[in-house]
Amino acid sequence: MWNNQVDICVLIFCGLFFVLAAGKVPTKPQSNSWRDLIFGGKWFSSSPRLRESKFLPIFAFVPIGPSSCSAPSGEFGNCIPSKDCLVRNGIPAGPCGGGYGVCCIFLQTCGGIIRENSTYFVNPNHPDVYDGTGSCQVTVQKLHPDICQLRLDLDMFSIAPPEAANHLCNQDQLLISGGSPTPTICGSSTGDHMYIDAGLGQSNPIVLSIITSGSFPRLWRIRVTQIHCGSISRADQGCLQYYTAISGRVRSFNYNTVGGRQLSNQDYSICIRNERNFCGIQYNACPDLENNRSRAFTISGNSNNPVPTMVGGGGGGGVAVPTGSGCISDWLLIGCIRSADRIPPLPGCEDRVCGGTFSAEAGMLARTVQSSVRPFRLYFHTDGVEAPNDIDNRGFCLDYVQQPCTSGY
Repeated sequence: MWNNQVDICVLIFCGLFFVLAAGKVPTKPQSNSWRDLIFGGKWFSSSPRLRESKFLPIFAFVPIGPSSCSAPSGEFGNCIPSKDCLVRNGIPAGPCGGGYGVCCIFLQTCGGIIRENSTYFVNPNHPDVYDGTGSCQVTVQKLHPDICQLRLDLDMFSIAPPEAANHLCNQDQLLISGGSPTPTICGSSTGDHMYIDAGLGQSNPIVLSIITSGSFPRLWRIRVTQIHCGSISRADQGCLQYYTAISGRVRSFNYNTVGGRQLSNQDYSICIRNERNFCGIQYNACPDLENNRSRAFTISGNSNNPVPTMVGGGGGGGVAVPTGSGCISDWLLIGCIRSADRIPPLPGCEDRVCGGTFSAEAGMLARTVQSSVRPFRLYFHTDGVEAPNDIDNRGFCLDYVQQPCTSGY
């Protein structure tokens, strides 16, 4: 008899469980009851928005975040429960996690504080253009003391360009403070990125500032991603840009073969991760379809005329070198480059290259260059003076391909 009573009680409890799960209960919430522990207090609300999922609410205990997701509009967000997205002032942008969560987009603009990963720093009135002046800044707070880097993806970035004479960012500037030193940039750099070393600990925030003056139709959307110290996504120390593919494209900020201007006062490294079983790398100037003579590599000289390749520092060992034959003011440094098509290769190699033609040898013929110096790293330097010797330089754009160890490297 006792066992039968237990069985009956079990059946009654199970029946009650499924009745409750189906929502066939009074709408008045019962606080501090066992129902709250299982379903959460909001499950009994009469509001249809709070009873929003077609799934049993017990699945809310399944962890959803902080995985990354992509919204239909193209932005990246965090896959979290929809109620958490609203509480954290995010923007729900479609389902994710098999329907158990929403892709939550986080935006901050002038005066905001970034407390969520993959938050976008956007201009006021985004996605419309902004023509205001002053300082627009956001503060990035680390999610955890074990955050060592920030990655800034310039998904949209168009602010006033540098002035024409010396290519200085006098009107608009992007400034980053609180992290590793970064160059001041302006103009158009949509699609570029930066890695900022954030140091250890959690006390020092990083501030992103865009300073504007004068009239210009500005538009920016910068995604801020925080990277843990032990993450495989972490860039090598001192790399402002970091590429992780066997082949790809690297370029200077504000590069454009038609109207772009090489920015002055640049000092930074571009790093390419050495992939397994690859021992060398080759570089070519990017195609230029807009000009009769390529401007894909124009670092020094008057780019309105043909400018040859110049190599080296121009003053080696106290030997007199003609003016303009070396890379003294502006240059791109790549460790020990040689022409890839030389058979046998030249015995010597060069590190600095500048001028208006990309090659490892002085002259007017563009060539593919190769290097076996690892890690693969480029260093770009420009001073603060262009005129009167350097005119209309565009900067550089290079396509790279890593070379397997079986290719003689």
